[in-house]
Amino acid sequence: MKKIISIFSFFVCVITYHIQAQLVVKNDTLSGTPFTFTMDNKISDALDALEENCNRVTKSGNNNSTKTPSRILVPSRELTTAEICRQNPRILGYKIQINVVKSNEEANEVKAYFRRRFPNLKVEIDASLRPNYKVLAGSYFSKQSASGDLSKIRQFFKSATPVQYRVFCVEAK
Repeated sequence: MKKIISIFSFFVCVITYHIQAQLVVKNDTLSGTPFTFTMDNKISDALDALEENCNRVTKSGNNNSTKTPSRILVPSRELTTAEICRQNPRILGYKIQINVVKSNEEANEVKAYFRRRFPNLKVEIDASLRPNYKVLAGSYFSKQSASGDLSKIRQFFKSATPVQYRVFCVEAK
């Protein structure tokens, strides 16, 4: 009986501790992206102490001085395409999948036919699905930006469809 009472009192203490714990909400940025997180008061104090230690810069010799940390500036506007491209040369965008064929020779034939019809669009062959080959065209930021070319391509390739693909940012429309 004493064991049951001691175990019960232990659980009551643990539950009471968790109920009385104060949560701290902090707002911060990670590489310019704002985010909010919640933590216990003790953890917040420990993180503040660690940040304070990181902010101290010791110079060689006996002179100790503190230096204010450099701040990451978060723009108040949406980044332009050129700014995004400078940070990430390859992004997740879209390409138009023209056809999926079973051999490299067929893929090259489709590629040549496509180039004759659309000389201004870049076309490539993706062999990641061997033995099948995907023939892909263009580079786009979104499905909407691909829709103009897609309607023209579908006149010759009925099965053409936009697919997510890593594209070079400077090539994308």
